[in-house]
Amino acid sequence: MAASKYLTGDPSAIDAFLDKFDTFLIDCDGVLWSGDHVFDGIPETIKLLQSKGKRTVFVTNNSTKSRKEYFAKLSSKGIPCQVEDIFGSSYSAAIYISRILKLEPPRNKVFVLGEAGIEAELESEGIPYIGGTDPAYRKLGMEPADFAGIADGSSLDPDVGVVLAGLDFHVNYYKLAHAHGYLRGNHIKDAKNAKNGGKAVFLATNIDSTLPMYHSFFPGAGSASIVALSNMTGDQPLALGKPSQAMMDAVEGKFHLDRTRTCMIGDRLNTDIQFGVEGHLGGTLAVLTGVNKKEDWERTDAPAVPAYYVDGLADLRGASN
Repeated sequence: MAASKYLTGDPSAIDAFLDKFDTFLIDCDGVLWSGDHVFDGIPETIKLLQSKGKRTVFVTNNSTKSRKEYFAKLSSKGIPCQVEDIFGSSYSAAIYISRILKLEPPRNKVFVLGEAGIEAELESEGIPYIGGTDPAYRKLGMEPADFAGIADGSSLDPDVGVVLAGLDFHVNYYKLAHAHGYLRGNHIKDAKNAKNGGKAVFLATNIDSTLPMYHSFFPGAGSASIVALSNMTGDQPLALGKPSQAMMDAVEGKFHLDRTRTCMIGDRLNTDIQFGVEGHLGGTLAVLTGVNKKEDWERTDAPAVPAYYVDGLADLRGASN
């Protein structure tokens, strides 16, 4: 396997790199910013790429914000984009549920473990849901009646066909117990004769173990609600964020991109870089402002190895104009 090419401080190499691609798929957390802090030179770098005729698509696994919310954040930070240039894991999951699963009503409702970003994207596709940010599910503790209602299904919604889990800042035992009940099929009276034993389909927006925030790391979707449900059920969800190739197919279909002329830019090997490698893109670029460092992809068990790397995305401004 060829060694990753270091581009920082090498204008001719950066020019050659940029000439290879028409489209750049760009991760956000750890690449553009950490929390609310935008890394130096990011707006200017995106403007530079666009001035060279490159399409910039922001592909994020963060499910807590909708595309409109990401557009507002990008715009407020001086990063030029359009809503249609944003493709998040919540949107990817909504597209999958509405256009691939195509569940028949009435059992087409989604139980959400997650934030408002998921709800907004489900609404954009006309998908009914419960859970999520509903205050009724932010209850602390369990009463005997709660256990009984989930066990016999009397307090569960019989129309739920999917459990969609993402990053949930208000995850609690009460929510997890409801999600587990749906995944067991407790809400279906004749579960033995129902498809898949009446069990709801288990989906995840993404399985990131950590979330880069405020120059540090916090629990991600994959280390909170999703791992808990997986341990309870013994099953892994179908993840609709990076590195899922279901997401890559959706991105390709939406933007009509040429994979050989497309580069994935990210900070995490097992999501961003693996997404690009498994998607047979023309290249991948790792930035060292987020999760993974050079020594991580030099390990023999590295999940993926980037074709190129830079200290930070703004180093691409080293290209000649």
